[in-house]
Amino acid sequence: MLKSVKDYYGKVLQSSEDLQTNACCTDEAMPEFLKPILSKVHDEVLMRYYGCGLVVPEQMQGLKVLDLGCGAGRDVYALSAMVGEFGHVVGLDMTDEQLAVAREYQDYHADIFGYQTSNVEFIQGDIDQLNKLPFADGYFDLIVSNCVINLVQDKQNVLKQAHRLLKQGGEMYFSDVYCDRRIPQNLVDDEVLYGECLSGALYWRDFLEFSKQAGFTDPRLVKDRVLTIENSKLEQKIGHMNFYSATYRLFKIDGLESACEDYGQAVRYKGSIEHFPNFLMLDSHHKIETGKMFSVCGNTYKMLFDTRFKEHFDFYGDWSTHYGIYPDCGTPIPFVNDRIGTEGACC
Repeated sequence: MLKSVKDYYGKVLQSSEDLQTNACCTDEAMPEFLKPILSKVHDEVLMRYYGCGLVVPEQMQGLKVLDLGCGAGRDVYALSAMVGEFGHVVGLDMTDEQLAVAREYQDYHADIFGYQTSNVEFIQGDIDQLNKLPFADGYFDLIVSNCVINLVQDKQNVLKQAHRLLKQGGEMYFSDVYCDRRIPQNLVDDEVLYGECLSGALYWRDFLEFSKQAGFTDPRLVKDRVLTIENSKLEQKIGHMNFYSATYRLFKIDGLESACEDYGQAVRYKGSIEHFPNFLMLDSHHKIETGKMFSVCGNTYKMLFDTRFKEHFDFYGDWSTHYGIYPDCGTPIPFVNDRIGTEGACC
């Protein structure tokens, strides 16, 4: 399957117009601050883009970033502008043809972004062999990936290796395709369905378990959408399976708990992150408005306090008193809560 994927993205696909479904296509409103950046990315790089989401998180100035499955480098060059001249972006891909395009325009983008030298590099390699990369444990601040992990055979190992490469407080922020069930082997073996980012998709519950086993204790869903295949022939093969494009953020933080626990804590956002003066959308359930006292669980507190976001928040409360499960958590107490009038109790 590895050779099939390599050929599909290196020889079969020459532009995004060659895709047979919309699975590997971003269907998301472009933030205003990103439009002038992408307008500077070379047309040939843009033409060979096959992503399903936006992998440009907040507060990236000066970060060291790894892009898994960078292709021709569209996201690498967008991130290059976001991290600034003294940040560093590494693009990893296995496809000769894609990397040739990416490398051809390194000096072009350094010049157009006003840098003395390029702040990006491209490495050829397999995503499921991250242990072979020439970087020490904890080297990267941020790891991104755009609709690529579904193409990898050993997805669980990718998450484990990504966790190893991230520093404490670092983040994996990535978009990918998921399914509402485990996909049968005969469809996994279908080269077109696999190359189109469908039959390699993880069952969403398997993804959550793999993430936790890798050390990312509390995966946070940022955004998601239903994928409409819009190819009748391939839809017949798929049957009743449903596919979704989703963006997750996984933090490498010691001490995160398996559920949202309430310690009576709160934060206040200063509105100081560039491009986000009015609110920070940490995930799909945490829209933190500027200046407003915002109650949080212990895990959310750590995701802000133990990461690059710390300087942009005021923090209130400590860990001295535990109030049980956080009220808005999806893990309610399993016992009967209303004991008034209960008969037959042992006393």
